[in-house]
This record gives sequence, C-alpha cells and structure tokens, in this order.
Amino acid sequence: MRIAGITIPDNKKIEYALPYIYGVGLSSAKKIVKQAQIDSNKRAKDLNPQEVNRVREILEKDYKVEGDLRREIMLNIKRLKEIQAYRGFRHMRGLPVRGQRTKTNSRTRRGNVRKTMGSGRKTAASPT
Repeated sequence: MRIAGITIPDNKKIEYALPYIYGVGLSSAKKIVKQAQIDSNKRAKDLNPQEVNRVREILEKDYKVEGDLRREIMLNIKRLKEIQAYRGFRHMRGLPVRGQRTKTNSRTRRGNVRKTMGSGRKTAASPT
C-alpha cells in the first residue's frame, strides 16, 4: 500500500505504519486513525480501499508531509542563511544550531572531527 509516495509496511498495525511517512509521528498517526474511524489494531494489509482513501484524504487535507514539508524546511534554512542570522551561520558552518556546547559532544554534527592530539583513537599495538 502506498500513501503520499511511501510504501507502508503491510505487517504492522496501521498506527505504527503511518509514521514511516515523513512528517507523521506516532501521536499524529493515532489522531489520523481515530479521525478516519479505523480500528487501531488493524494491520495495514487488512485495510479496505475506502479506509485507505480516508487516510489519504486526511493526510492531504490536514498535514504537510514528504516533499512539501522537506521543501518548506529547506526554504526556512535558506532564508536564515540569506538574512545572515546566527542560526543561518551555524547551518552554513555545519555546527550545532540550537545552542549545544562544541568543546565536546558535537562530533556528529561536525563529522567526527578530532582536532586535538589526545582526542584521537589509540592505534592497536603492532604484533611482534
């Protein structure tokens, strides 16, 4: 079954299968299932076409998902860069944006950079 261009896993319950769509979390998936009047214990493969259409209509009407949401986020970041906001600079430089410390614990965002001598990995002892 495909909803919003994403193939939903068949063997999962519908409220746990919907979060595979970008922009739909578990809480919003539960709201969608309740609004579409579908039993939350039903598997995705057991939905009939009318139920699938109801879910699809609710997603299109009330939620921004997949491409539209990704585009909006990308445009927001681009706007921050253009107006040269602090957060825009952090995005440009590939550093944490939300005020985290960078002396330690920013390896994920910086790409696992090890700048000081003592912070590098120890090399394995050579066999003799």
